[in-house]
Amino acid sequence: MISGEKFENKTDEELVPLILRNQDNFLYLMKRYEERLMRYIGRISGLGKEDTEDILQDVFIKVYQNLNDFDTSLKFSSWIYRITHNEVISNYRKLKSRPATVSFDDDPALANKASFVADFTKDIDRKMSAESIKKVLAKMDAKYKEVLVLRFLEEKDYTEISDILRKPVGTIGALINRGKKQFKKIAEREKLAF
Repeated sequence: MISGEKFENKTDEELVPLILRNQDNFLYLMKRYEERLMRYIGRISGLGKEDTEDILQDVFIKVYQNLNDFDTSLKFSSWIYRITHNEVISNYRKLKSRPATVSFDDDPALANKASFVADFTKDIDRKMSAESIKKVLAKMDAKYKEVLVLRFLEEKDYTEISDILRKPVGTIGALINRGKKQFKKIAEREKLAF
């Protein structure tokens, strides 16, 4: 197993061969992504903490099982987010008969990033509350919510989002623009504080 100090200096791509040589090193990669992926799953699925943790566990199992197939021409973060995206969709299909509830209670980053709204429209005040953002996201079409979460909350660039969702960059741009419009329309309709 590599030492924690050496691990900190390794890129994800450098860790992959170390994990393939010694499976104990996978724990470092899990720790690196656990919190980020938990937030991402919660944001795009609206599931509670337990369901989110279950999906995350499935994600890490899939990552471990498919590590040999990692395409080094892609960023590792894009690859793991794509696996996560696919697991959320798969889980949604299994659970679609269950009523969905949106839970951002364990997402302090959402409150800190409330200003992401101002990044895509000048009409929305930077002080829009996290609760207001949560309400709007819960009412958005999934395809728009996901690209907005990836772009503004997960801070992924268009190319990474394209890799994650397996859609052309131009389509990602169009989805983001439409998502911004839908976000604003819902916020105005709901008369949420701007």
